[in-house]
Amino acid sequence: MRCAFCQNYGISQCYHGEEVSFDRLAQEMLALQAMGCHNINFVTPSHFVPQILAAVGIAVPEGLRIPLVYNSGGYDLPETIRLLDGVFDIYMPDAKYGNDETALALSDAPDYVKYNHESMKEMHRQVGDLVVENGTAKRGLIIRHLVLPENLACTEAVMEFVAKELSPDSYVNIMDQYRPVWKVLEDRNPLYPKLRRTITLKEYRDALETAGKAGLHRGIPFQYQE
Repeated sequence: MRCAFCQNYGISQCYHGEEVSFDRLAQEMLALQAMGCHNINFVTPSHFVPQILAAVGIAVPEGLRIPLVYNSGGYDLPETIRLLDGVFDIYMPDAKYGNDETALALSDAPDYVKYNHESMKEMHRQVGDLVVENGTAKRGLIIRHLVLPENLACTEAVMEFVAKELSPDSYVNIMDQYRPVWKVLEDRNPLYPKLRRTITLKEYRDALETAGKAGLHRGIPFQYQE
């Protein structure tokens, strides 16, 4: 995905980063475990799945035991997710959009809704709803949804899908941290001007209320639940 409002655009689209070997990645995972980290979180990993699996194959025989987290933008092929069955303990996808037109205009992601729905269904099949022990996530699905100005993310469609097609017990993190950065500051798309501000308190409360009305309750403040 090439989100026009990506807050991490330096990493995601400007090639900032460092190449590492399979063995070094494995050793870094083991080092994080030794430091007491609760999990290993792979952020936007979809295009590195073969390399990640190779590194995990090195790290597990050497003692890697903490949960692995697949933290993606939700634009994954279900075939890719099926390859990960039994490897990842926690899936943390975005459900960015409820309509394809906005996904294409803002993230250059054709058929986003189809792939997002299919991949999240497969994730849920593998790990189920979120399981928390002593305040720490151990296994399951955590869904994130970033509220955009003027409801450009089509929040209602997203929440209806999660509640009806996945589970009303799905844990949903409705995020309010949108801020205008990167390409939306340029004047090249008719939607960009709508994104040149943060969301309002009402927009965020409306999103929470929408989730509650859909029947979701985990991650949703009590006062917004139906």
